[in-house]
Amino acid sequence: MAKNKQIRVTINLECINCAQNLGKRCQGISRYTTRKNRRNTPIRLELKKFCRYCGKHTIHKEIKK
Repeated sequence: MAKNKQIRVTINLECINCAQNLGKRCQGISRYTTRKNRRNTPIRLELKKFCRYCGKHTIHKEIKK
Protein backbone atom coordinates (compact mmCIF):
# COMPACT_ATOMS: atom_id res chain seq x y z
CA MET A 1 0.00 0.00 0.00
CA ALA A 2 1.16 3.51 -0.74
CA LYS A 3 1.46 6.03 2.05
CA ASN A 4 -1.07 8.88 2.04
CA LYS A 5 0.04 12.46 2.39
CA GLN A 6 -0.82 13.94 5.73
CA ILE A 7 -3.92 16.10 5.60
CA ARG A 8 -2.92 18.24 8.60
CA VAL A 9 0.52 19.82 8.31
CA THR A 10 2.58 21.87 10.75
CA ILE A 11 3.45 25.34 9.47
CA ASN A 12 5.49 28.33 10.68
CA LEU A 13 4.15 31.88 10.69
CA GLU A 14 6.59 34.80 10.58
CA CYS A 15 6.02 38.52 11.21
CA ILE A 16 6.30 40.57 8.01
CA ASN A 17 7.18 43.82 9.82
CA CYS A 18 10.22 42.52 11.75
CA ALA A 19 12.48 42.19 8.70
CA GLN A 20 11.56 45.68 7.43
CA ASN A 21 11.26 47.64 10.69
CA LEU A 22 14.61 48.90 11.98
CA GLY A 23 13.14 51.21 14.66
CA LYS A 24 11.47 48.53 16.77
CA ARG A 25 11.96 48.18 20.50
CA CYS A 26 14.25 45.09 20.38
CA GLN A 27 15.88 42.89 17.72
CA GLY A 28 14.43 39.58 16.55
CA ILE A 29 11.81 37.98 14.32
CA SER A 30 8.50 36.78 15.75
CA ARG A 31 7.54 33.22 14.74
CA TYR A 32 4.54 31.07 15.61
CA THR A 33 3.93 27.38 14.93
CA THR A 34 0.46 26.07 14.08
CA ARG A 35 -1.30 23.40 12.05
CA LYS A 36 -3.56 23.71 9.02
CA ASN A 37 -5.69 21.42 6.91
CA ARG A 38 -4.10 21.05 3.48
CA ARG A 39 -7.41 20.34 1.72
CA ASN A 40 -9.39 23.28 3.15
CA THR A 41 -6.54 25.82 2.98
CA PRO A 42 -4.27 25.12 0.00
CA ILE A 43 -3.00 28.73 -0.19
CA ARG A 44 -0.50 30.30 2.22
CA LEU A 45 -2.00 31.29 5.55
CA GLU A 46 -1.96 34.87 6.92
CA LEU A 47 -3.04 35.59 10.49
CA LYS A 48 -2.95 38.67 12.67
CA LYS A 49 -0.88 37.75 15.76
CA PHE A 50 0.95 39.66 18.50
CA CYS A 51 4.62 40.36 17.78
CA ARG A 52 6.60 40.80 20.99
CA TYR A 53 9.46 42.47 19.11
CA CYS A 54 7.29 45.13 17.44
CA GLY A 55 5.03 45.40 20.51
CA LYS A 56 1.75 45.24 18.55
CA HIS A 57 -0.51 42.97 16.51
CA THR A 58 0.87 42.45 13.00
CA ILE A 59 0.30 40.19 10.00
CA HIS A 60 2.16 36.87 10.20
CA LYS A 61 2.59 34.93 6.93
CA GLU A 62 3.30 31.26 6.37
CA ILE A 63 6.93 30.52 5.50
CA LYS A 64 8.69 27.47 4.07
CA LYS A 65 10.53 25.20 6.45
